[in-house]
Amino acid sequence: MSRARANADVFRAIADPTRRAILDRLRAGPANAGALAADFDQTRPAISKHVKVLRDARLVVETRSGRERYYKLNPVPLQAVVGWVEGYRSFWQSSLSRLKRNLEGTS
Repeated sequence: MSRARANADVFRAIADPTRRAILDRLRAGPANAGALAADFDQTRPAISKHVKVLRDARLVVETRSGRERYYKLNPVPLQAVVGWVEGYRSFWQSSLSRLKRNLEGTS
């Protein structure tokens, strides 16, 4: 996978717990860079790097108002994740049904 494509990968973007926490924070509404960084124990440059990964994956949209940068959640790319997870729903349901039957001693 090319580096540019890897940077735009939604799965890679949400693999990190800090980036998932940033998305959770932005679910409550847009935030400027300072407010977003203040919500975390990491340095502002570290949070900025996480936000860049999220922007590259199109999960976060940046807008500017004067010198301020505001970040807003864009949930559309998460549809790929939902689709992938849904593919496993029937697998887990049938696996749990088999487990239940085995534990109850029925076939």
